[in-house]
Amino acid sequence: MKKIFLYILAGSLCFTACKKDDEVPTYQEPEDINVQNSYDDQSIKRFMDENYLDAQGNIKAFSTTDTSDDNEKKLSQLDYKTLPSGTIYIMRDGAQPAPDNGKVIATDDIIKIMGRIYTYQAIDNNGTVLFSSKSQFLNTIDDSTIPFVDPAYYYAKKSVREANKQERSYFEIPGFREALQKFTAFKDIPNSTPYNLQGVIIVPSRAAFARNAHYPYLGTSYRNKSFVFNFQIYGTETRPTDDK
Repeated sequence: MKKIFLYILAGSLCFTACKKDDEVPTYQEPEDINVQNSYDDQSIKRFMDENYLDAQGNIKAFSTTDTSDDNEKKLSQLDYKTLPSGTIYIMRDGAQPAPDNGKVIATDDIIKIMGRIYTYQAIDNNGTVLFSSKSQFLNTIDDSTIPFVDPAYYYAKKSVREANKQERSYFEIPGFREALQKFTAFKDIPNSTPYNLQGVIIVPSRAAFARNAHYPYLGTSYRNKSFVFNFQIYGTETRPTDDK
């Protein structure tokens, strides 16, 4: 009987330990938004040190067991630029449109975007500041496999604003808009064209929705959330004047 009790106790302790290992760190919003901004910047730096771009421009985490990525450059070792908002962008070498196959992206254009977008919460986990709560925002590579046309987070058209009785700032991600102006779009390449991602845009929460009211994309709150865009712009169209 005593042995049975000890087995049960040992199993219970093991279950408790495993449960603790699997627990997601809880997030407590800092009262001072400057603290959150600091968390974002530290987490972005850590993210850029822990990830690289593969042969098609996908963001990949360095493996701790596989040596095949040992010679890959960290995102932080690439030629990245930081904008005044804190947004960071990386133009991938060899993946931009040739001059005769590129188009300037206007601030009110209809864009056709291919790629993955994830959101993260920057937290202090027992003294270690890092990105937590990774959540998919858009994935046209593994899911729909076709570019997404005219996202409101880039430009909220008149019909969308009127239907929701909101201003553009309720829908748009300023840091993404700001950084995308540094890129050029391809000239309407077919949706079936294999992707070759142009680069990365990392938007800290202060350059996204911060703590402001915003549209609940996917039924989710993006308060204090940072965004990572890993993308290619397949084409643009001039927006009709009556829907600007």
